[in-house]
Amino acid sequence: MKAYIFPGQGAQFTGMGLDLYEKYPVAQELFESANEILGFSITDIMFEGSAEDLKQTKVTQPAIFLHSVVLGKVMGDGFKPDMVAGHSLGEFSALVANGSLNFEDGLKLVSQRATAMQKACELKPGTMAAVLGLEDPIVEKICSEIPGIVVPANYNCPGQLVISGEVEAIKLACEKLKEAGARRALVLPVGGAFHSPLMEPAREQLAAAIKNTNFKAPTCPIYQNVNASAVTEPDDIQMNLISQLTAPVRWTQSVQKMARDGAGFFVEVGPGKVLQGLVKKIHPEAEVASAEIG
Repeated sequence: MKAYIFPGQGAQFTGMGLDLYEKYPVAQELFESANEILGFSITDIMFEGSAEDLKQTKVTQPAIFLHSVVLGKVMGDGFKPDMVAGHSLGEFSALVANGSLNFEDGLKLVSQRATAMQKACELKPGTMAAVLGLEDPIVEKICSEIPGIVVPANYNCPGQLVISGEVEAIKLACEKLKEAGARRALVLPVGGAFHSPLMEPAREQLAAAIKNTNFKAPTCPIYQNVNASAVTEPDDIQMNLISQLTAPVRWTQSVQKMARDGAGFFVEVGPGKVLQGLVKKIHPEAEVASAEIG
């Protein structure tokens, strides 16, 4: 079975999507439509902006969503997932891919999500850190013992977990994790504590927007970040999407479950190849590939 997977923040690069825009009329239509919906020329930033321009949350999230969705559309009849999943932001691209969301609603939600997260970061400053070389239960235990807010945020693959929370709590956690034998515990250059309780203001703001958006029955299951399980009910999809902002991304568990449910071939749809690398570490027998277009 074929699983289509969609990347999240961090996969952006200068010039992203330009080849698609120049080659495919359907891509051009979607990009121009996005400029109108967003109220600014995201294509100018994607095609010609600097890495710094692309790093702004209000740009990064719609840009990656756009690249992924457009790539899926230009694949035409070759786009036939048996199941989908997305890493954090990528969950919105996955929901357009399986028909739960239409393109316009997906883009509007991603834009609102980016704005809400940016506001939450300004309200409650925080950060994240990558922890390498420790088993998940050890990281979880150490986080639970640190004063202040620090929680597991991204279960990326075995031996690679990202933690999130208050700046001082993260620094202290990094010291303790190194003492416990972590190969690395490195504070990341991010704007806030994503997938932690510090994102509660963003979750509340996004909840209203998600509840007011029409979600349809999908053409195939989505394995959502929050529960790492196949979901097909629109109401459940909405609730999981709302919970996602303050809950961890269970990517390791999602890939394991997809593999148990029959996925042997994982196609990454969007910029970069990060997810393919993670899948190979989680499920070495899997075949992985980037989306192919004609």
